[in-house]
Amino acid sequence: MLARIVALFHPKTRKWVEGQAIAQPSGKRQRANFHQSLNHSFTHSLIHTPTFWFHAASLGEFEQGRPVIEAVRKQYPKAKLVLTFFSPSGYEIRKDYDQVDLVCYLPADTPANVNRFLDAVQPNIALFIKYEFWHNYLHELKKRQIPTLLFSAIFRPNQLFFKWYGGFYRQMLFCFDHVLVQNKTSEELLKSIGYLNVTVAGDTRLDRVAQIAAQAKSYPEIEAFKGKTPLLIVGSAWPDDMEVLIPFLNQFTQPLKVIIAPHEINTEQIQKWQSELQGTSLRFTVYSLQWKEQEAKNNPLDILHSTLDTLFLDTIGMLSSLYRYADFVYIGGAFGDGLHNILEPAVFGAPIFFGKPHYQKFQEAHDLLQLDGAVSVTNTEELKQGFTEVYENQLVREQRADICREYVLNNAGATEKVMEVIKALQSQKGG
Repeated sequence: MLARIVALFHPKTRKWVEGQAIAQPSGKRQRANFHQSLNHSFTHSLIHTPTFWFHAASLGEFEQGRPVIEAVRKQYPKAKLVLTFFSPSGYEIRKDYDQVDLVCYLPADTPANVNRFLDAVQPNIALFIKYEFWHNYLHELKKRQIPTLLFSAIFRPNQLFFKWYGGFYRQMLFCFDHVLVQNKTSEELLKSIGYLNVTVAGDTRLDRVAQIAAQAKSYPEIEAFKGKTPLLIVGSAWPDDMEVLIPFLNQFTQPLKVIIAPHEINTEQIQKWQSELQGTSLRFTVYSLQWKEQEAKNNPLDILHSTLDTLFLDTIGMLSSLYRYADFVYIGGAFGDGLHNILEPAVFGAPIFFGKPHYQKFQEAHDLLQLDGAVSVTNTEELKQGFTEVYENQLVREQRADICREYVLNNAGATEKVMEVIKALQSQKGG
């Protein structure tokens, strides 16, 4: 009910409400038709064919679990794969993902919805990516003796599972048949409450970013924009990040090109940032060059290099490949909701900057700070000092770039460990 009220003013919540209307239709006849359709798509063709159900909270968790989804597809080519999302940001972007048979919203966690969903999909195994603990789903999966896995998980002492009053949450943990965690600390925390079916496997995101790096696209426009000038890429910029970055960029006098990818594309917000920057800037889409060429009646690639200081990305899907061109990277989110993906730029080898304090949930942030591949800053002055050091010292820049690249390559391989557990569970079930 609250979501329906918020949806009147908040587009993302409105998409979630609309998605839930599909996933849990109102009216007995509509529900019957919806679940009959699911049954027709899956259970009617499941003779001797296993069904794998993957659940991701949002897009980030999907990308984290993607190597495992694709490894399962390869290992069990005749299996049915179902992918559910909680958040619209995951569903809207990956609803046409072609490595699974069905993508849909996870129906809200009520007993009736859970039973209808599980009756329709009939999973042989359920796999949750990183987190998402839904009481009714987990308990019903356990009741039905459906093997349930949590992988790429990470735990911290301040979570409710480890509090004296956290019994309700601990019960959900014990519904998992196996938990694969990112680090030793998480393993020790689980064992401290008596959960023993735990394996330190690492983070499957490292496998995913290695895949992305191997498949990275080339962009002549970006090569032209950069030319021979050092390039700073700002990924997932929030307003809090730009309050630190814009004064720094206005003060920095050395040659520098900048690409800024906002966390959310908002025309008014981008225009405000453009007005605050002293250099020339352009909102960049795949169509930008067309009108720019007509306007200048010249080679648009030359224009990009000669007249622009900053590009604001007004498009989705480019950023992970663009990191290949970066000499320096700043990743947003750590001043607010939480640090975004620093592994995507790390695999290409570039010194990384981000804010504080909200990077605590991310093992890779701690690791790269300790290894001296990344720098965390609290304000413009700290960013200026840290950035100037790597800008002016080529040796330091190369050392930090190597640290980041080698961190990803040396710690990849979690997918193989997850697959070993999946195969063991499938073997036990005769799948």
